[in-house]
Amino acid sequence: MSAPSFVHLRLHTEFSIADGIVRIDDAVARAVQLGMPALGITDLANLFGMLKFYRAARSAGIKPVIGCEVCVAQDGQGTRAGESRIALIARNRAGYTRLCELLTDAYLSGRARDRVSVARAALSGGDNSGLIALSGAGSGDIGQALAEGKPRAAETRAKRWAADFPGAFYIELQRFGAPGEEALVARSVALAGKLGLPVVATHPIQFLDRDDFKAHEARVCIAEGYLLADSRRPKAFTPEQWFKSGEDMAAAFADLPEALANSVEIARRCNLSLELGRSRLPPYPVPEGVTIDEHLAAQAREGLEARLERLFPEPEERQARRAEYDARLAFEIRTIAQMGFSGYFLIVADFIHWSKANGVPVGPGRGSGAGSLVAYSLGITDLDPLAYGLLFERFLNPARVSMPDFDIDFCQDGRDRVIEYVKRRYGAHAVSQIATFGTMAAKAVIRDVGRVLDLPFNVVDQFAKLIPNDLHMTLAKARTAEPLIAERLEKEEELRELWALAERLEGLTRNVGMHAGGVLIAPGRLTEFCPLYSAAGPESAVSQFDKDDVEAIGLVKFDFLGLRTLTILAEAVELVRRVEGVEIDIERVPLDDAEVYEKIFRAANTTAVFQFESRGMKDMLVQAKPACIEDLIALNALYRPGPMELIPSYLARRQGRERIAFLHPSLEKVLAGTCGIMIYQEQVMQSAQVLAGYSLGGADELRRAIGKKKVEEMARQRAVFVAGAQARGVGAALANEIFDYMEKFAGYGFNKSHAAAYSLVAYRTAWLKCHHPAAFMAATLSSEMADTDEVRFFHKDALDNGLAFLPPDINESGYRFEPTDARTIRYGLGAIKGTGLAAIEAIAGERSRGGPFADLFDLCRRVDKRLVNRRVIEALVRAGCFDAIDRNRAGLLACVGLAMEAAEQASRNSRQNGLFDSGEAEIPRPPGIRVPEWSERERLINEKQALGFFLSGHPYNEYRQELSAFVRAPLAQLKPSREPVVLSGIVLAARSQMSRRGKMLVLVLDDGTAQQEVTVYSELLEVQRAKIVTDAVLVVEGKVQGDDFTGGMKVNAVGLMTAAEARGRYARALCLALNGNASRAGPAAAEKLRTLLAPYRDGPCPVRLRYRNERAECELPLGEGWRVRLEDGLLAGLRQWLSAENVELLYE
Repeated sequence: MSAPSFVHLRLHTEFSIADGIVRIDDAVARAVQLGMPALGITDLANLFGMLKFYRAARSAGIKPVIGCEVCVAQDGQGTRAGESRIALIARNRAGYTRLCELLTDAYLSGRARDRVSVARAALSGGDNSGLIALSGAGSGDIGQALAEGKPRAAETRAKRWAADFPGAFYIELQRFGAPGEEALVARSVALAGKLGLPVVATHPIQFLDRDDFKAHEARVCIAEGYLLADSRRPKAFTPEQWFKSGEDMAAAFADLPEALANSVEIARRCNLSLELGRSRLPPYPVPEGVTIDEHLAAQAREGLEARLERLFPEPEERQARRAEYDARLAFEIRTIAQMGFSGYFLIVADFIHWSKANGVPVGPGRGSGAGSLVAYSLGITDLDPLAYGLLFERFLNPARVSMPDFDIDFCQDGRDRVIEYVKRRYGAHAVSQIATFGTMAAKAVIRDVGRVLDLPFNVVDQFAKLIPNDLHMTLAKARTAEPLIAERLEKEEELRELWALAERLEGLTRNVGMHAGGVLIAPGRLTEFCPLYSAAGPESAVSQFDKDDVEAIGLVKFDFLGLRTLTILAEAVELVRRVEGVEIDIERVPLDDAEVYEKIFRAANTTAVFQFESRGMKDMLVQAKPACIEDLIALNALYRPGPMELIPSYLARRQGRERIAFLHPSLEKVLAGTCGIMIYQEQVMQSAQVLAGYSLGGADELRRAIGKKKVEEMARQRAVFVAGAQARGVGAALANEIFDYMEKFAGYGFNKSHAAAYSLVAYRTAWLKCHHPAAFMAATLSSEMADTDEVRFFHKDALDNGLAFLPPDINESGYRFEPTDARTIRYGLGAIKGTGLAAIEAIAGERSRGGPFADLFDLCRRVDKRLVNRRVIEALVRAGCFDAIDRNRAGLLACVGLAMEAAEQASRNSRQNGLFDSGEAEIPRPPGIRVPEWSERERLINEKQALGFFLSGHPYNEYRQELSAFVRAPLAQLKPSREPVVLSGIVLAARSQMSRRGKMLVLVLDDGTAQQEVTVYSELLEVQRAKIVTDAVLVVEGKVQGDDFTGGMKVNAVGLMTAAEARGRYARALCLALNGNASRAGPAAAEKLRTLLAPYRDGPCPVRLRYRNERAECELPLGEGWRVRLEDGLLAGLRQWLSAENVELLYE
């Protein structure tokens, strides 16, 4: 094989984010195809994809050359003015570390205009011996000076770079079709010859193939916010920047063979080797003379003793159980020490102890870690694994050495405090969170490309909505799943262009985020392993590698997860103490409280109960009727994708409709608690142990094999299982049958350790809801204040549970929801839209200092208007916060501007008087603006604007009794029906979407008992759209079916009516009772009646007059010409004149 003539050193992959679309595997495959021995990556300002590239190249037999294109700022501030670029390539581990440090410092020291730059001084002030620098060609400061005709400046800069990188600085030459590049190459070669510097030919690869150029330009526009057709946008790239062959490059630089040869020479000089796959824990301090393993053992034994005293208060029982616990603890300690993980357990225990000691609630456990007795003894978990049959080997298998992985749930509000503690403990330089990379998923890429193509928003939005909502959906799958996509692509040229570009960009990395819980703790500086990235300063630093890559490079990930439920539990316990005077240790509540099971779980009263809230779970609770914590664990494990298929059989066996049978007597002990069904992964392991003599470590390997369904491994495991079973007297046929049974059910098995830990959290929430509902629901509502839909949902559940609500009150409410007693909750001001924490704290602070507010004018005078502005005050008025002072919300709203002006005037007068007087001048309050009070409907509509729902009533209430004549059941009682059903409610919201039948509308009706989605298809929508008005009553004739997906009802509209139209259709007559007073008005009464009826004539409903005086009574029908439309305005006018009881609609 001939020696290579050229090596690519300037590959920009998709991880370049702003300017590359090359997928790493594609780039490596192309290098292999072209016979290239090495390939270099220099993504822009990051090493995000470095390790993925390193591993892919090594696997393909290609030498990876690792570098980065960095922006250099002369002033170190990261501004675009005076910015240039340079490529830094790591020769060895020292160079890699230096590159990590430079990038980290650049990101953590701040940026300007969303651009991160390395200060020029930083490149001169460190050890660069492990780096090679390429000048950046036209983008470098030397190239810029040469292009500007400043040879002296170029020479000065080149000398400085050469001094900073002695023997490792190259003048970079590029030919990719950029304007003026030939002149620049000539000047660069001349400068290099004059200074005795080497030149190197490079080619900036931005995309894989020549025809990817337009897709690449679209990617750049997406990143930088330009339109593709914008003639004024920067155009830094050319169609030539594709992955060229060595022959292409040799032809391009035939006049400069030494420049080609130096690309190969640089690749030869770079020999970065990374040790992968070996985890490195930070050192944990232990007492002098004690090893880390001895320290773990001592801590675990001490912790177990405390646990046993709590579990078994009676000394005799404790002594009887001690041997079992001691043996399990000794086995675990020995295994942990042998695997080298003692430090890991101690580190986790340390930050959990700190959390508990500093008021940050911690979950009882999560995942398989709850199966460890050492973890329980150290206080990492709070679940006795022996009591629940949890297995250590499910967490840490001696037969398979891999890092343990404790997922720790912290109170959401305190999680950041724990991370700060870890930074103080191990040093900020050793701790960071972990990057995640968002990609251009199917829907997102359609929207992104549509935007840069400048297509109308509605066109793109409707087209994107055709793509099914599926986490793993792709454009190819969507086209198959939704025929309307192919139909529109066939008809619409602009969508074909969009689709073609989107297909090329789909799945590319789009942005950088932060892992939900992962925290790295390094054994030294993190930059020894990888660089850090930050979008907003050092406080939000994350690794530049994702979770898979940080683990591969040797860093250990600790999962710090924020669980809102823990925050709710802690707040509820504090509210109970403060309001009810009861001290609760939530970790010690009895798990066998019959009232909790009866009132909460068996009644499916589990709204706000952790993990048991969904409609499907509630249905299962009603059928399963759980009576103990083990039942909850089983239900928690079953109600998940996969195991759900076992639910019907499980319920049938619980209810005695299906026989419980065991294939072998020894399985009864393992499966009795779950009605003979293998629900848990641990049951698979235990079955293999008792039937076939597996060790639990070997049984865990069997469990993994079943889950992965690898044919060869399954065949091997079957042979081992059958042989082991035969050795214990089980026939081969039965052993194979049992293995088949295990294979069938175990593929669905769930981790019991996780189900048990989360069921414990669920039980605690249920216990609080049962015994302290006001405190619990107040805490739950406070946790969801930003989401008015959730507030409405939990508010309704609280009412259903017999709790009362006090309205928001400017002189009584705080920011959060608070119980006032065991059955009453005061509404929180923070749940009012348009307020915010700062404004409410300012109001509460002033109220605390100066006492209750006398009125609106007093509030405006006393609070800081920079925080409590007009928008805030208007929202408070609409929400009814001043009702205790003044119930006329319309009048108050009209006075807000006047009150604020008066407050400003008072403030100005006070400042002026302050120059001369010691006292405050009294400012007379201006008279308020008198306006009529809102009707109930107006009041509720404004209330909804502020709160997101109707709190003090419901606008449907004024229609409920009347419409019940033909609306037979409220929305909460809808049932499937073969015949169309008439239903009604207020229109809360409506959203459009595309279907196979064209555009359709999904609207939400609310009648105060429930909310119901109604689908209106295009045929009906086209002719009756005008009837759909937000906050107005709508009567629907619809087909009602059960919805298997949500567990609720599905309604398809076949007819729509306004309230007036429904009255006209169903009312027999409008009957007006004219008493003696009206009749004595004579002609004036007749004229009044004529005036009221005339605007509504030509309707469907006849009018009858009922006359009565002291001597007689009669009923007179008006003529056919006086049939009327029964609109709200007519009825309101008649009721105002005759009073409500004298205006009656008669229905069939």
